Amino acid sequence: MNPDTPVPGAAAPGDSRALKGKRGLRRILNALRYSADGLAAAWAGEDAFRQEVLLAAVMVPVALVLPVALVERLLLLGSVVFVLVVEILNSAIEAAIDRQSFEINPLAKQAKDLGSAAVLLSLLMTGGTWIAILWSRFG
Repeated sequence: MNPDTPVPGAAAPGDSRALKGKRGLRRILNALRYSADGLAAAWAGEDAFRQEVLLAAVMVPVALVLPVALVERLLLLGSVVFVLVVEILNSAIEAAIDRQSFEINPLAKQAKDLGSAAVLLSLLMTGGTWIAILWSRFG
């Protein structure tokens, strides 16, 4: 068999299938590296993510020192992390749409608008959670 002849089902150079199939510790280390790359990309390329991280940098320490029950503290912290997760997913949707085309398309607009709406709802949920807990404790 010619070494230049592609093997059916085998990954070609630059093919993402070459990254699949890792097992054990290698898989975990790869996943951690990909996650770090994703966080770095979100920080470098997304203004909204940077703003939300800066807000989280204030809110997380406040949540840790507030005299609230453990469940309330977890709700305060979890709601902040939830916003960051939704923002990253929204950015992923936008990147996938933009990779396909920068042309204005009704379905692309709808996908981006839905991602934006998800971020808005996560922000409203976080604000509501913080208000409810702070009001019940200090209001």
